[in-house]
Amino acid sequence: MAQTEITGETLKAWGHIPGKEFGRLLEIAQAGQAAGYGEDQIRAKLEGMKPPPHVPLQNAGDVPFHFNIEASEDEDEVKNLAKVRETMTAVIRTPTVVSAAVMPDACPAGPLGTIPVGGVVAAKNAIHPGMHSADICCSVMMTDLGEADPKTVLDAAEKVTHFGPGGRQNGRRFTLSQNLMDAFRENRFLNNPKILRMAVEHLGTQGDGNHFLFVGKSRNTGRTAIVTHHGSRGPGAILYKLGMEVAERYRRKLSPKTLKQNAWIPADTEDGQDYWAALQLIRKWTKANHNAIHQATVEGSKAEPGDRFWNEHNFVFKRGDLYYHGKGATPAWSDYAADATGLTLIPLNMSEPVLVVRGKDADHALGFSPHGAGRNFSRSEHKRRMGKMTAEQALAAETEGLDIRFPAGGIDASELPSSYKNAGSVVRQIDSFGLAEVVDYIDPYGCMMAGDVPPFWLNKKKKGRRA
Repeated sequence: MAQTEITGETLKAWGHIPGKEFGRLLEIAQAGQAAGYGEDQIRAKLEGMKPPPHVPLQNAGDVPFHFNIEASEDEDEVKNLAKVRETMTAVIRTPTVVSAAVMPDACPAGPLGTIPVGGVVAAKNAIHPGMHSADICCSVMMTDLGEADPKTVLDAAEKVTHFGPGGRQNGRRFTLSQNLMDAFRENRFLNNPKILRMAVEHLGTQGDGNHFLFVGKSRNTGRTAIVTHHGSRGPGAILYKLGMEVAERYRRKLSPKTLKQNAWIPADTEDGQDYWAALQLIRKWTKANHNAIHQATVEGSKAEPGDRFWNEHNFVFKRGDLYYHGKGATPAWSDYAADATGLTLIPLNMSEPVLVVRGKDADHALGFSPHGAGRNFSRSEHKRRMGKMTAEQALAAETEGLDIRFPAGGIDASELPSSYKNAGSVVRQIDSFGLAEVVDYIDPYGCMMAGDVPPFWLNKKKKGRRA
């Protein structure tokens, strides 16, 4: 008795869903039938070729979520708190997430369901590029400069660092380790023409936005210190884009209902291992970037340096079998990295001290502490609230006695102290939630930031226009 021809309807009845691979499966089935195989044999063969079922979203209430932040009766704080809770409630529905926390400096940063600044997410077998953000390894470094004069240090730093878009001009570039460049070339994510070029051009640069170079004095010792804040610049931004593209392919295959910004790369895949290795190399580059600026400042100011340490707050950390994603959150356990010292830095705003803290590795914070002060409202809202007050007037009122410089543009009013949360409130919450112990304060002499620089994409758009 002749077998009934296998058709697309047959495959549907066997549980196969029409899609990209459907035609190939039908060809295999029909070829098997032509070769004399029975239906049961063919069906068993195709069963093993079915894609894994889509992973569903979790119920938010099933995921432990620790809220290390409180609001006073201030309307802005209350609204910020509600938005943070709303967006994190969407984040923790992501299938890979096993627990989450927010810090006292938390504030939304993107569409609903995007991890907020001050957010921490622990995930199983997953690296989420969107959860470390495009500013990979954004970090702070401090060097003790002994008895050096703070103004001399700030003057020297202004000559050697670079704020604003782009990289350093030829002839003014720092030397990048050839071993690190070779390692970039051996990693398939980093062996990218733009990344390799920017790794050289952007070394010794700080970018714009809230990145800064701060000079102050230790309250404990009276010694001068320099603190820099920046991330991995162009190389990290491109790595982020490449990582998101790979994560999106997995999202479509594994969990289409997961929000695009929360797509992940399975850590146990070749993609995951290569991306993890790329993150470690980008971390080395970022540390080299800080070191280049600090060392050039030491030489320019003729300072006699003492201790130097640093920590990142936009990164992924592996602890046990979990991947901890901190976006604007600082690891607070002593051995989070081979070069960890047990001390980390929490800057607040340009008129407040930088805190030197020892983390408490609190379970309710997933082992993290804040990275700064955070905001209760957007940059544009802050500018709107200034009313008729000029940026010059606001700067003079809020930073009296301090040496504040914007070498790449005009005064950036959105970076003034009033645009950030109340520093005293954040410090009190660090203590009340048991997140870290303050061991020193670096009181400000002055700082520099890029200033009111047009976004890089606006410049590109203008260049692209025809006259």
